[in-house]
Amino acid sequence: MNRFLLACTITVLFAATVPAQNASANAHKDMKAGAISTDGMSIYLPSEMQWKDGPGALSAGAKMAVLEGDPTKEGVFTMRLRLPDGFTIQPHFHSAVEHISVIAGTFNIGMGDKFDKSATREMSAGTFGFWPAGMKHFAWTEGETIVQLHGIGPWTVTYVNEADDPRKVPKKP
Repeated sequence: MNRFLLACTITVLFAATVPAQNASANAHKDMKAGAISTDGMSIYLPSEMQWKDGPGALSAGAKMAVLEGDPTKEGVFTMRLRLPDGFTIQPHFHSAVEHISVIAGTFNIGMGDKFDKSATREMSAGTFGFWPAGMKHFAWTEGETIVQLHGIGPWTVTYVNEADDPRKVPKKP
């Protein structure tokens, strides 16, 4: 009787693992950059990321690729920003903690409510940093720079000087 129960248990366990192995193999085979596989995983290859203009809170020239979630809504998000050489971001703050990883180029960050290039700290590729909600800061880039931001949305940008906000500049017809 014990051998019979053991044989049944082994059969049930084996039958349960074969479909799981097949599903895992199929998910791996069918997965493409940005495609969601059957197990909920997403992969984004740099060459296949979809860069778009924006976000609107940054001056013209900034590009963005949203990798996870929606930075304009509540919840977890991950996005990358591609900024041209010499790009500046005037003093501003966020309503939540900002997390930045530098992927390429150099992102120079300064704290305070006045833009001062000489008062910045260099963040080269591979550097990670974060600062609390409400902390006033500014930035500029050396070389084309790609940074990855992640956090809990909505991601907001409030400029210290309202005149620095690109969203306040009248659009050209």
